[in-house]
Amino acid sequence: MKQQGAPKKQGARKASLVRSVWRSTVGKKAVMAVTGLAMLAYLVAHMLGNLKIFFGSGDFNGYAHWLRTIGEPVLHHEWFLWLARVGLVVAVVLHAVAAYQLSRRDIAARPAKYERKRRRASYATRTMRWGGIILGLFIVWHLLDLTTLTVNPRAEAGHPYENVVASFRTWYSGALYIVAMLALGLHIRHGFWSAAQTL
Repeated sequence: MKQQGAPKKQGARKASLVRSVWRSTVGKKAVMAVTGLAMLAYLVAHMLGNLKIFFGSGDFNGYAHWLRTIGEPVLHHEWFLWLARVGLVVAVVLHAVAAYQLSRRDIAARPAKYERKRRRASYATRTMRWGGIILGLFIVWHLLDLTTLTVNPRAEAGHPYENVVASFRTWYSGALYIVAMLALGLHIRHGFWSAAQTL
């Protein structure tokens, strides 16, 4: 009986440790740092793959097809993509929830303004929250534009190169991508150094 109870106690201790880390400010900052770095690694890989668009439709469409076959025959068609998507959703949700909760704690800890003005933070730091919201909205647009093809005016399933070209032929799509990349640059500039300090 004691041997059966020991694994349960260890499981309860681990769960308690995870809860106490998550509840602490340092734990939330660590979660933000780790999830942020994971998303940054994905972003770099995504960017490198998307650079194939400059080599023409054959290379880009071949790359898009390869993404759907990663892991075969061990994994079924598109399973790797779905595992990556689930991992990214978990990372985004944890990152956003930790950011929101830390923001609430910050406001609760200092409800009144400082009597003397503090040194102004950098522009990237001051716009971090809005940058995160802009990026969240952009991710939704990006998925509707090039994954589900809902908002892409001339989209054709199975033709990723042509879909990207069709998307960027509209002025508003180009403008959205430019604004999102500026927000992303500011977010990474501040977030990367914050993550390094935290970890």
